[in-house]
Amino acid sequence: MNLTQAIEGKEYIIRAIETDDEEMDSFLFSLGCYSGEPITVVSHRRGGCTVSIKDGRYNIDSQLAEAIII
Repeated sequence: MNLTQAIEGKEYIIRAIETDDEEMDSFLFSLGCYSGEPITVVSHRRGGCTVSIKDGRYNIDSQLAEAIII
């Protein structure tokens, strides 16, 4: 299951990041988004979603949301 299918307000643990783009991997890692880290979908928006990782909230597009496996 990826973030596009997540329930708003529920905390999940990131199981994997599935992307072939090294730049995308490093961007997600810089946000604190890596395996074993808790993540919460705050809201789903057209073209992406708002997530809470550690102490920050981020808007990510649907391509990034699909790459994050929970």
